[in-house]
Amino acid sequence: MRALDRLAIAEDGMTGFALMTKAGQFMFDSIRQSCPDAKSMLIFCGVGNNAGDGYIIARLAMVENIAVNVIQLGDHCLQQDALTAQQQYIAAGGVVTCFDVTKTVDYQADIVVDALLGTGITRDVVGVWAQAVDVINNSNAYIAAVDIPSGLNADTGTVMGCAVVADETVTFIARKQGLYTGKARDVVGKLSFADLGVRDALKKQLNTHEDQKDIFLLSQHIPHLPPRSRSSHKGSHGHVLLVGGASGMSGAIKMAAEAALTVGVGLVTVITHPEHAAWLNITRPELMVKGVDSAKQLTPYLQRADVVAIGPGLGTSAWGQALFYACLATLHDKIIDADALNLLAKLSIKKDNWILTPHAGEAARLLGVSVKMIESDRFKAVSQLQANFSGLCVLKGAGSLLAEQHKIAILTLGNPGMAVAGMGDVLTGVIAGLRAQGASLKTSLRLGVTLHATAADRAVAEKGERGLFATDLYPYLRELVN
Repeated sequence: MRALDRLAIAEDGMTGFALMTKAGQFMFDSIRQSCPDAKSMLIFCGVGNNAGDGYIIARLAMVENIAVNVIQLGDHCLQQDALTAQQQYIAAGGVVTCFDVTKTVDYQADIVVDALLGTGITRDVVGVWAQAVDVINNSNAYIAAVDIPSGLNADTGTVMGCAVVADETVTFIARKQGLYTGKARDVVGKLSFADLGVRDALKKQLNTHEDQKDIFLLSQHIPHLPPRSRSSHKGSHGHVLLVGGASGMSGAIKMAAEAALTVGVGLVTVITHPEHAAWLNITRPELMVKGVDSAKQLTPYLQRADVVAIGPGLGTSAWGQALFYACLATLHDKIIDADALNLLAKLSIKKDNWILTPHAGEAARLLGVSVKMIESDRFKAVSQLQANFSGLCVLKGAGSLLAEQHKIAILTLGNPGMAVAGMGDVLTGVIAGLRAQGASLKTSLRLGVTLHATAADRAVAEKGERGLFATDLYPYLRELVN
């Protein structure tokens, strides 16, 4: 961000104060659109450029006859552009109050603006800064964060001790990756972006590390899938082999298989435990189900399949391990999920033609670290997973991350209703079904997670987050692929 500021000033003739003024104006306009009837505003300012944005917002609020007060934190004076913004606000008659949680001060208003810390924090928020964050979060006001909620790490999306929980965040010049994944989803609120006129060409001039991945937001667009030939038959639309469902765990493999059918695959064969094979066939007669006792029985089914998905309900017993190693030895494109990931964690192996689909717990086992370590930097984790195992990887969760060799895509769709058993099994079936129909592995993953999350968002929009079943996605998936 500092480099972009310098480039914009040097090459486009912008000034730092002009950029700051644009940011303050955009933020103020966004707040007014969200709260058109607000009569009062408190703005918490720190000592960096974020504070300058805050003072510009304060001056604009005064012009609109909004009662405004700036709450100032920090032991040293503002500098350069931020100081100019403060001086203009004070010259216009603005009020500045030093923050002191021990004094009786009314920290209530219709709107509270967080212009405290910005993107540069590298350690936990403590002391008076943490007290201010607490006051903001308990203000019962509409909370708007300038650039990033104070306390949120702009690179990782983790909360540094504590963070402002905003209703709205407006970020400037470049999108910060930490706004889109992990705990960020709890604190960012409605997110808007303004480039402030800084050209993309300037951003491309920035030097990056050789090993740094290109990080981008995954498109929410769902393309039209190619029309089907009028003379097509079930063999024309791919054959998925799904392997899983140990004793007592038939539901996971059934959901994965049904999801593959729902997105249009022609044939689905399920290899599962003999204990419930007949039940699966009766409850979903469209499936071809085979109960097997040993991995040797897999061979004829592997020969007919276009893609193999293994893991849902597989377990880690001798039965599950035998099937896992048998599938691993084939040349098929594969989707590796659930217990197959837990078994993979014991190996050191790379394949270019598979997709790994771990959640944080499975990712922790694959990398030999704690879940806390995974969530402390999800970008680093998914990048390491892809480097260790090759192929493609999606680190599931709030703001799922999709890693390729040189790229990481961020999924901005999805909702908390998806935190329910079976949701990952449905995703596995969707990805496998798309791959079997001829999509590339990369397209199958990108389109698969987009379809899956969009279907969940539509289901939740109709009936709410609580009580969502993974199988509730089926009708929306069918609609979307058509």
